[in-house]
Amino acid sequence: MKTKDKTAIILGATGLTGGLLLDYLLKDDRYQKIKLFSRSSVGISHPKIEEHLIDLLSLEEHKEDFMADEVFCCIGTTKKKTPDNETYKKIDYGIPVTAAKVAKSNEVNTFIVISALGASAKSTVFYNTVKGEMEDAVLAQKFPRTFILQPSLIGGERTEKRTGEWIFKKVMKVLNMVLIGSLKKYRTIAPETIAAAMIWLANNDYSQTIIESDKIKALVQ
Repeated sequence: MKTKDKTAIILGATGLTGGLLLDYLLKDDRYQKIKLFSRSSVGISHPKIEEHLIDLLSLEEHKEDFMADEVFCCIGTTKKKTPDNETYKKIDYGIPVTAAKVAKSNEVNTFIVISALGASAKSTVFYNTVKGEMEDAVLAQKFPRTFILQPSLIGGERTEKRTGEWIFKKVMKVLNMVLIGSLKKYRTIAPETIAAAMIWLANNDYSQTIIESDKIKALVQ
């Protein structure tokens, strides 16, 4: 797993975790090219970056460009930004699954995607159901190496204002101190930790496929 001169694809580089992931990969000498697929530019000029500004809902139309050693999928929306359930599912399920299918057809070796703690296709919560169905569809592609990260509430400061999430984060700062033992996985997790763990997984052998929040932290501690 010490390969150098690799090419990575990032979906969601304009987001909080995806942006940090991009920063880390640009500084990592194992990677010579970072392909970004998104609707808007990250606004960074760098010799490693190759930007593809596209409609992510039509990703299959860009199959010839979707070639790399690894795909990092950091796609995710919110109910506030996308209140319509059908549109929400097209983003949180449709984009990662289409990316997985296109990547598999292009013989990409490694697919790493951010899901959510509690994801399950059998869940009665819409958000968790969508994430769970996405996980199942990605696993069905049978990549040589698949890693699904299930973080708890992600900390950090976002560019857009999410009042409810901001309040919950404040509450979680207090609760984190009492979440011990088997409850540790529910503690807030830093986006920097998730990004670092994704890169670690891409470059090391690891036996688990689905990795819950506390295990994500353990990878990079």
